[in-house]
Formats: sequence, C-alpha cells, structure tokens
Amino acid sequence: MTQNLLAQAEEFENRSLSHMSTSDRVEASREAKKLILSINEIYKKTKDSKLMDTMKKLTEKKRKIEKRLKGKPLV
Repeated sequence: MTQNLLAQAEEFENRSLSHMSTSDRVEASREAKKLILSINEIYKKTKDSKLMDTMKKLTEKKRKIEKRLKGKPLV
C-alpha cells in the first residue's frame, strides 16, 4: 500500500500545472489533500523520513495550486 501511495504521489509531483482549468485545479488540490492525509496515516505508525519528505513536496505543490485558485489580492 505504501508503494502504491508513493507512486501516486510521484506521478502527482511530475504532473504539469500549466494550462489547467479552474475545475482541474480544484480536482488536483483535492487529490493532493487525499494523498497527503493517506501518507500521514502511514507516517504516524512508521516515522519514515522519506514519507515526510514526500508530504512536504505534495504540500508545496498544493499550496501553489491553491494560490493560483485564490488569485491576486485586490489591495
């Protein structure tokens, strides 16, 4: 199961963010959240640093997607 999650996470990391529609960005953000939470459940039991690094990378990419969804501040 861990290998499957790591494979999905790696595929997500390598996915291009350019030319995505808003609905694609929302879907990608939800997928990232699901992956992060799943990996976190395993991390709680094993404390594997590789899992933590993967979660950090996914979180960084998720933040970029969400920043793009929210748009520029109007100040």
